[in-house]
Amino acid sequence: MNKTGVLLIQLGTPDSPSKRDVRPYLTEFLNDRRVIDLSCLKRTLLVNCIIVPFRTKNSSKIYKELWEIGKGVSPLLVYTENLRKKVAARLADQADVYVAMRYKNPSIPSVLAEMKKKNYEKIVILPLFPQYASASNGSAIEKVMDEVKKWWVIPNIEFISQFWDNEGYLNALVENARKLNPEQHDHILFSYHGLPESQVDKVHPDYACPNHICPSELTGKTRFCYKATCYATTRKLAEKLGLQENQYTVCFQSRLDDKWLKPYSDDVIAQLGKEGKRKLLVFSPAFVADCLETLVEIGVEYQELLDENGGGQVTLVPSCNDSDLFVDGLVELLHKSLVR
Repeated sequence: MNKTGVLLIQLGTPDSPSKRDVRPYLTEFLNDRRVIDLSCLKRTLLVNCIIVPFRTKNSSKIYKELWEIGKGVSPLLVYTENLRKKVAARLADQADVYVAMRYKNPSIPSVLAEMKKKNYEKIVILPLFPQYASASNGSAIEKVMDEVKKWWVIPNIEFISQFWDNEGYLNALVENARKLNPEQHDHILFSYHGLPESQVDKVHPDYACPNHICPSELTGKTRFCYKATCYATTRKLAEKLGLQENQYTVCFQSRLDDKWLKPYSDDVIAQLGKEGKRKLLVFSPAFVADCLETLVEIGVEYQELLDENGGGQVTLVPSCNDSDLFVDGLVELLHKSLVR
C-alpha cells in the first residue's frame, strides 16, 4: 500500500447547467469568506438576497453554452480527471492520487474522508492554481485544514501553495501557443482572472500594491502577491516565445465592480479593436483547465466584443488541460514533496 496520498484541488463546477444545480454552486462559491471578504452579515445579504437570485438565470444560460462546447459535460471536470489519471500513472509506485473540487463535487470533505481510511503517513495537497490568491489557493488550503483538524490522527501534511514558475506548466502553454503562430497576430493578451484590489493589498501590509513594483519585479516580499506573480508568469512566457514588451498586454477579467485589478481585459479588447488590431491571441494562464472563463468569456464573449469594435479574430490559447508537458511539470513538483 502506498503510504502517501496526493490531493489535486480544482475550483469546481455545477453538476449540470440547470438553474437547479447552478444556484447551489453559486451559493457555496460566493459565500466563501475568502472570495467575498466582507463581514458575514454583509456577505450573506449580498450573496443570498441579491447576487444569487439575480445571477442564477444568466449563469445557467452561460453554463449551457459551456456544456455545448464540452459536448454535454463540463470540460473542467473531464480535463481534471484525465490529468489525475496521468499523474497517478506516473506516481503509481510512490503515491495514490485523488482529485477534489473546492466547490461542489467531488467535494473536499468526501475525498478526504476516503483518504483518511487509507491511513497515509503523508498527504500532499496541490491546489491547481498557479498564482497564489487567497480566494483560490488560500480557500482550498483552509478547507482542507478545516476537515483534517477533526481527525484524531493527523498525518504529515504538505501544501504546495503555488507553481507559477513550474517549467512544465509554462512549457505546456508555450507549446499550445506555438501551434497558433503567435508571430502572425497583431497583439497578444495575457488575461488573468481578476481580484479585488483590496485582496491584493492585504498581501502588502506596508503599502498598496498598485503603488509598488509588482508589475515589474518579483521580490521576497511580493512572492505571494497575485498581481506580482501574474506579471512574473507573463515575463517567463514572453521570454520563451521571444516577445517584446510592445507585443503584449497583461490584463484581468471577470470583475464584479470597478475596484478590481486593472487593466480590464474587455476594455483592452475594445481599445485594440478601435486601434485596428484584427488578430488577437489570448492566453489565460491563471486557469490550468479550460472552463467557463476561457471557453465562453474569452472564446465567445470577447469575440463578440471585438466584432463590436472593428471586427477581427480572437484566438484562445488552450489551457494546460491534460497536456503531457503539464503532467511532467506536476510530477516533478510532487516528487520534491514525496522525497522529503
